[in-house]
Amino acid sequence: MSKSASASGAALAPAPDTGARRGRRASLEHERVRAAWMFLMPMLVVLALVAGWPLARTIWFGFTNANLADLHHAEWIGVSNYLSHDDDGRWSGLLADPDWWRAVRNTIAFTIASVALETVFGMVVALVLNTPFRGRGIVRAAVLIPWAIPTIVSARMWGWMLNDQFGILNHALMAIGVLSHPVAWTADPHLALVAVVLVDVWKTTPFMALLILAGLQLLPADCFEAAKIDGASAVQAFFRITLPLIRPALVVAVVFRALDALRVFDLIYVLTSNSTDTMSMSVYARQQLVDFQEVGYGSAASTLLFLVIAFCVTVMIFVGRSRSASES
Repeated sequence: MSKSASASGAALAPAPDTGARRGRRASLEHERVRAAWMFLMPMLVVLALVAGWPLARTIWFGFTNANLADLHHAEWIGVSNYLSHDDDGRWSGLLADPDWWRAVRNTIAFTIASVALETVFGMVVALVLNTPFRGRGIVRAAVLIPWAIPTIVSARMWGWMLNDQFGILNHALMAIGVLSHPVAWTADPHLALVAVVLVDVWKTTPFMALLILAGLQLLPADCFEAAKIDGASAVQAFFRITLPLIRPALVVAVVFRALDALRVFDLIYVLTSNSTDTMSMSVYARQQLVDFQEVGYGSAASTLLFLVIAFCVTVMIFVGRSRSASES
């Protein structure tokens, strides 16, 4: 057989069985998915028992007149805990309660103010800690101390420091001439929420700095070297290179922090107790459940709290993904 004939025969030979390879690839992918579900199933079962069942029971209690003294004889009342209209033409229920809406405003205001300040200060701290200098490890450990302190402990500590009678903050501000008389920071309705925000910023800024610092340390150095060669300033490099590259880490940090801020309870309750001037949605739900023993009404407040948090987090994730997609 000539060389040309053998070459033509090789050209006419059937291609490898791509169908068999696709089948093996699909089978391997199926095995991977099944293995992933096998590893995830125990966690999902535990999560359903620990979080899913209490959440479902809370939602169900929100449609009943359950009382803490006798939960077994709760009766179904529909949406009356949320909104109802009596024969006298008056509206009642959670959505008609001005204290609830004040708690919603307080929570949203606290979340926006605290997360915004913590993001800015956390970025500054992260940029400083990302710069090489002597003793950087010690400074990193020291910065994390406020975040490591339990919230109850830090809230009680700041409660003493903000006290108008023996608080060190008033004495320090009066000593330097900023104040002429002691100020009741947590009792003044105009300053209480501001004081709570400042305490939360002091405590949680290290958490934001830690997450942002993790994103900064993953940035490639080549981009900054090229920008420096092109004559870009440090400010231009930050807004044109650093900020866009750490946006995913920044979005994660903001979402995590917003989740924590929207359900804030311990900090506000320790500093201001049940004051309506600073009451959050969690404090309001706790007041209805424990102080007034209205399990049905308090469960309705907890359900709305869950829905508000879910809505806000969904919006933030959607906005973050939309910006990332538009920039890419």
